[in-house]
Amino acid sequence: MLFSFSNLNSWVVGLCPPLTIDITFGEIFFCSASARLTCKLKIYKLEKKEKFLTSHNRFVRYMRSNFNDGAGKPLANDHSEPQEIEASVTASSEKVGSTLSITVVGASGDLAKKKIFPALFALYYEDCLPEDFTVFGYARTKLTDEELRNMISKTLTCRIDKKENCEDKMDQFLMRCFYYSGLYSSEEHFAVLDSRLKEKEAGKLSNRLFYLSIPPNIFVDVAKCASLRASSATGWTRVIVEKPFGRDSESSGELTRSLKQYLREDQIFRIDHYLGKELVENLSVLRFSNLVFEPLWSRNYIRNVQFIFSEDFGTEGRGGYFDNYGIIRDIMQNHLLQILALFAMETPVSLDAEDIRNEKVKVLRSMQPLLLENVIVGQYKGHNKGSKSYPAYTDDPTVPKGSLTPTFAAAALFLNNARWDGVPFLMKAGKALHTKRAEIRVQFRHVPGNLYKRNFGTDLDKATNELVLRLQPDEAIYLKINNKVPGLGMRLDRSDLNLLYRSRYPTEIPDAYERLVLDAIEGERRLFIRSDELDAAWALFTPLLKELEEKKIVPELYPYGSRGPVGAHYLAAKYNVRWGDLSGEDS
Repeated sequence: MLFSFSNLNSWVVGLCPPLTIDITFGEIFFCSASARLTCKLKIYKLEKKEKFLTSHNRFVRYMRSNFNDGAGKPLANDHSEPQEIEASVTASSEKVGSTLSITVVGASGDLAKKKIFPALFALYYEDCLPEDFTVFGYARTKLTDEELRNMISKTLTCRIDKKENCEDKMDQFLMRCFYYSGLYSSEEHFAVLDSRLKEKEAGKLSNRLFYLSIPPNIFVDVAKCASLRASSATGWTRVIVEKPFGRDSESSGELTRSLKQYLREDQIFRIDHYLGKELVENLSVLRFSNLVFEPLWSRNYIRNVQFIFSEDFGTEGRGGYFDNYGIIRDIMQNHLLQILALFAMETPVSLDAEDIRNEKVKVLRSMQPLLLENVIVGQYKGHNKGSKSYPAYTDDPTVPKGSLTPTFAAAALFLNNARWDGVPFLMKAGKALHTKRAEIRVQFRHVPGNLYKRNFGTDLDKATNELVLRLQPDEAIYLKINNKVPGLGMRLDRSDLNLLYRSRYPTEIPDAYERLVLDAIEGERRLFIRSDELDAAWALFTPLLKELEEKKIVPELYPYGSRGPVGAHYLAAKYNVRWGDLSGEDS
């Protein structure tokens, strides 16, 4: 059946795919980079309100085959046939153009300088931003446009493998950066920001992204002012919110309710930068696109799973902030738990954001209550190594004397479902440890009736296959297998089948913030945290955190630069597990 749309409004948004088609009472929003387009847009299903998210390759092939450049010349020769419904749409940038305005709130802070502005420049350098975009910095610090440009230029870098035109691209990017100083709670100041944005948008259809790189206690003030005084009147408005999302279930719920007074859930992008890391992205690809792994991904073959995060430095410069949260809130409740949910989820219906997040929520809701007996907490103490002295956590002048805030935690978690029943999921996170690393380690079960058992002696763990996904540093995937050492005797060795990213893929791996900021611009929510995910995560950890604080549990001390508290080893041994990062084979 052929549907014709009269008075059809269409805007050329000019963003990178994936593309979102939103059909609402005769309006179609679609994405393309062409200046003047005539399209025949195929739609497979039409209801009054329905959103379609179409994969890049399939949709772009169709768009290219049906668009022309205004003179009748097709953009490509791939001619697909319409399926059910056709709509003819003519859009001209001479009538309506579009622009993207990105406002970094808290622009003078460390996160903005070290991560957000460099990520935006990297996206510009890779041509992933629309042709017409503007970046505004907003903070209380008094700066001029030129002072902002000088400040952020010190942290901008070009791709190692693409040095050409680096200085020119950097200058072009900086000329698109502007600054406005204002209070975070002032609607009047945000109204002035709105007028500054409109000057740059020059009457075009405006899409606006606000990145809240600010303390959580002022999230709501900024969301209110931005929503009421500086949101787009013609395009979309989205807000990226940095962690922490509260301190417990109650404060998190209150933050969500407050934000939703001014923003819809689909406007809120709760960012966890670990979900943007290359190896986390590759986790589902590894599992769902390789037949060899999916049949093994259950209690039948996996003995335990370990999520390990360690830093080789303390809280230098962040002691005051860190003491309000501790390692459990800072790392385990968000980064590691989100990775666990991705690892353990069932196969989603599709790669659509809501389908993936639905499966993650099921994992979080199926977890057993986290018991104090399955948790070890620690705190690093001062340590002398040679002529160098390392301070204790409580030596930090911004940390209260006698603080019981843990800088290390290990926990054993369990899922109540058929796939993972009885499998311990071990988490370990700490500061001031012997090395910096973040990895997932999957230890498989012992081979039943192993013919070569005597070759390994009594330590069967040496014969255990192990799959390791190293998130940082030196991204890699490797599988530990047993094989015979060449020679006349029968001597076995454990070796690695290794995919080292820097060897296989010599190009520089994008920073996690680049991927996540681009996803927010495109409206792709797959790697962002939904409110019910957040509720389920806090429901798991809040009772434990309250018990630790009410009982004033004293953390076990461990030397700065060591492998952590001894209690972590006993916790693992309780479930017949050995921490994989302590074997010395790949430390």
